Amino acid sequence: MSLLTLKNRRERGFFDGQFLIAMPGMEDRNFARTVIYICAHSDAGAMGFVINRPQSLTFTDVLLHLDMIKQEDSIVLPKRAREFPIQTGGPVESGRGFVLHSDDYSSDSSIPVSDDICLTATLDIVRAISKGDGPTRATMLLGYSSWAAGQLESEVVNNGWLTCPANEELIFDRSLDDKYERALAGMGVTAAMLSAEAGHA
Repeated sequence: MSLLTLKNRRERGFFDGQFLIAMPGMEDRNFARTVIYICAHSDAGAMGFVINRPQSLTFTDVLLHLDMIKQEDSIVLPKRAREFPIQTGGPVESGRGFVLHSDDYSSDSSIPVSDDICLTATLDIVRAISKGDGPTRATMLLGYSSWAAGQLESEVVNNGWLTCPANEELIFDRSLDDKYERALAGMGVTAAMLSAEAGHA
């Protein structure tokens, strides 16, 4: 599923607004121990963002790459901009940036993905954040994750993912190291429990 499909969708699918939590036996290294926020799901496929993978780039690096600031200006960026989180959203279009954010910021290009969360993938939000403005809660993700028609459903049926309603606090939580465990804990399970169950499949 593409960003264009997300923008043109008419109704939400079953996995919209859900977390996918990778089962311990996940073989795809792109998704081992990941928590994914699904932004769109329909008969055409699904699209979402990994929310617990760090990214070596900083927001300052992004601004310099986009020629939005000069190197000497980076030290005068607002603290909020200097500390703005960048994460790895998935293996598709990994050089492209997307901002998941609270709905207190909106532009013509912002796409609502839930009642409280929007997605913006244009430079206007990057400029706003660089000035210390922009949404109250946000994170930038480089790349995204997508599934073809029927693919995600098949992976869930084949025990590749656990699913549960998304938690906004967890989406924007900057502590990534234990986010996988906390997402599981929100379902009342641990990775050790899942490993044991998988052994008896």
